Amino acid sequence: MASVTSLAASVNQRVADALSAALPEAGAVDPLLRRSDRADFQANGMLALAKKLKGNPRELAAKVVEGIEAPELIKEIEVSGPGFLNITVADEAIIRTLAGRAADDRLGVPYTADSGTTVIDYAQPNVAKEMHVGHLRSAVIGAAMTEILEFTGEKVVRRHHIGDWGTQFGMLIQYLIEHPHELDHKGGEEGEVSGEEAMSNLNRLYKASRALFDSDAEFKERARRRVVDLQAGDEETRALWQRFVDESKIYFYSVFNKLDMEIHDPDVVGESGYNDMLEETCRILEETGVAVRSEGALCVFFDDVKGPDGNPVPLIVKKSNGGYGYAATDLSAIRDRVQNLGADTLLYVVDARQSLHFKMVFETARRAGWLNDKTHAVQLAFGTVLGKDGKPFKTREGETVRLVDLLDEAVERATGVVREKAEKVGLTEQEIVENGAYVGIGAVKYADLSTSASRDYKFDLDQMVSLNGDTSVYLQYAYARIQSILRRAGDARPAAHPELELAPAERALGLHLDQFAEVLSEVASTYEPHKLAAYLYQLASHLTTFYDQCQVVSDDNPAELVENRLFLVDLTARTLQRGMALLGIRTPERL
Repeated sequence: MASVTSLAASVNQRVADALSAALPEAGAVDPLLRRSDRADFQANGMLALAKKLKGNPRELAAKVVEGIEAPELIKEIEVSGPGFLNITVADEAIIRTLAGRAADDRLGVPYTADSGTTVIDYAQPNVAKEMHVGHLRSAVIGAAMTEILEFTGEKVVRRHHIGDWGTQFGMLIQYLIEHPHELDHKGGEEGEVSGEEAMSNLNRLYKASRALFDSDAEFKERARRRVVDLQAGDEETRALWQRFVDESKIYFYSVFNKLDMEIHDPDVVGESGYNDMLEETCRILEETGVAVRSEGALCVFFDDVKGPDGNPVPLIVKKSNGGYGYAATDLSAIRDRVQNLGADTLLYVVDARQSLHFKMVFETARRAGWLNDKTHAVQLAFGTVLGKDGKPFKTREGETVRLVDLLDEAVERATGVVREKAEKVGLTEQEIVENGAYVGIGAVKYADLSTSASRDYKFDLDQMVSLNGDTSVYLQYAYARIQSILRRAGDARPAAHPELELAPAERALGLHLDQFAEVLSEVASTYEPHKLAAYLYQLASHLTTFYDQCQVVSDDNPAELVENRLFLVDLTARTLQRGMALLGIRTPERL
């Protein structure tokens, strides 16, 4: 189905046409239309135009009003102040536009095929290391942006750049050679291994190998030689390295499964995936003069990057000892994503504390010609998860919080909230458990996504699972409440009735529903999922006001009024469900 023209776009076009007719010499003019608390919309474009043409803005505004004949769209239009236009749309136009959205499975959101290819780098845990709270934001924000971009028509290629390479693997592999049963599974077949068991094995082996590495000089030397074997592609060493990767994936996938998030094996391309490209990347950078030798290392320098002593701080691509830095891997990944995956946009969902590194990497890639006006890279930088005390989130012992523990606690807390309401709704034990997971994981995701990514936020489970305020639970209950109303409506069915006059709360709800496509378009172009969360919260708030002021199902109401109000709440439920799904949050039918 063709996309639905929003009320704002329709009004904007009518005002623009009237402006051009009133002042043909001005050419195409932007009316500067926006939502207003004085009317439905306000157009401010007359002021700037009159000033430019040295005319009277009120007189120009009056001419524009005379030129607009659209009773089916505009109910009232008045000149205000120095030349603003306050515009109230017709009730009929609101319902007709919403009926167009309701008739479309996509709710009128345009799908722009062939709009481009985005490679999105997110959810990047490290092999043989436990995932902690610091891994949460990249996964949650990245998954939401992936869904939003795909829904609006972008071709999205997922890349999980896991840490699966480096000197620590020499230590781990050498220890496993000398203690060959440390990764054996109690459960028997590998498919039966739990994520917890896999991580337990890895943790135990890591601690034991680290202790030996620190205390035994001969083992340390053997471990270092093993790094050389790994980098050289020694068959036995690579096979043991692969065991660590596979064991870690069992654990990773179990955590992502708790997060209600799908991670697919072909999308996991870690540091090792670019190993064969590193030397060529360095050679190209040196031959083109982008990188130069400095004290034996291959470096890229920048005029605006200096240390505290005022000296330039370079991006080190290759170390003086011949080892490769993270920059070499990141630059090789850019080459691969642009040249082999055909990316127009590279989107990196990475901690804000790495901003300088990526600024230098992107500029280096631009100098090398891998990034340009048609192909660009963006860091979607995110802030830190803080505890209630406003400091980086730690356990009481000062340790980094395990992500699994945090998610389990959220689900446990949410299940308690669901259980309190379960008897009234008539939920089964299975529904209580399922909804507890949906509410708990949804609460964690929403708290993250409702905050601007660049800002830090406090992790407060009490607030997250609250039924009141800006929480996912509030939105989930709004959706479930609508489903309850639709079930109780009997034979009455949602149906649009444009001929009816709307109450103020109906108008406010309808006008907000009509903004869904515009909000999604903005979120997709600016990479700001918190704006979708804010829209959904405002939608649920409008719904609450609507409930307070407008009875939906009542024998005292005419059938057309009941049907029209059911139509409004049904479209609200569909919009909530679609919006929450794009954020990676489920909406239970009963709660």
